[in-house]
Amino acid sequence: MKTCPIGSPSAPPSSSWLYLLERFDVGVVHLDLELRVMGMNDYARRSLPLQDKMPFGKIVTSFHPEAAQTKVKFLLGQAECPVNNAPPMAMMINIPDRMLLIKVSKIGDAQGATTGYTLVFYDITEVVSHETEVGTTARGAREGGDKRQLRKIPTIKQNRVLLVDVPSVSFIRSEGHYTWVHTGQGSQFCNLNIGDLESRLDPQLFLRVHRSYIVNLSHVDEIVRNDGRMTLRMMGSAPVEIPVSRASAPLLMEQLGLGDAIPVKPGT
Repeated sequence: MKTCPIGSPSAPPSSSWLYLLERFDVGVVHLDLELRVMGMNDYARRSLPLQDKMPFGKIVTSFHPEAAQTKVKFLLGQAECPVNNAPPMAMMINIPDRMLLIKVSKIGDAQGATTGYTLVFYDITEVVSHETEVGTTARGAREGGDKRQLRKIPTIKQNRVLLVDVPSVSFIRSEGHYTWVHTGQGSQFCNLNIGDLESRLDPQLFLRVHRSYIVNLSHVDEIVRNDGRMTLRMMGSAPVEIPVSRASAPLLMEQLGLGDAIPVKPGT
């Protein structure tokens, strides 16, 4: 039995993953080969949006919103692949507005044949977000009153979860159901989609200027209009230009307090 002698090393900082995971309860769900729920622990039953439905015998994706079902299926597919070790998957799900960190492993029999899956999750909502009242300006009319805004964005790098401080984010680029989070140190893959992130970032600081881009307005270095097209040049040693859609241009100028004062690129 492990003891705790006097003079043992101090506990890790409260911001470390080890410390946080020691505090978290773990949700465990056991699935059969058809992805039907065969069992779950008490924490999973308290955490998941089961309502009055009995979960047993139901397909696991039926408990996730439609936007999350593709990601859960991807995780399950990765778990079955013998050459892959699926990275943890961070998802927003409506229970309500929770952020779950999910890992799936396949279960095999004595011969190594897959007999089912185990889905394990941590609720990291309190680590990456905080509750705030969304105002009525600049998309503050988003329904709902109090919303959980992200203070850290969970990204994936080589099967590790890296939490990116929101103020350090320069822009976010969409790629299908996923995104790339760009900072001064480079870009990180995020398996939240651009809509998930847009709805949980401070609308006074972040603006979706294009269907594929969200920008941090404090990182905008220059606005350029060339042949009727507007782009944003972001700060950094290697400046990046972000396209601005025509529909987003008026709100962008309003947010920057520039009105109609759109600079024209020299030479045009």
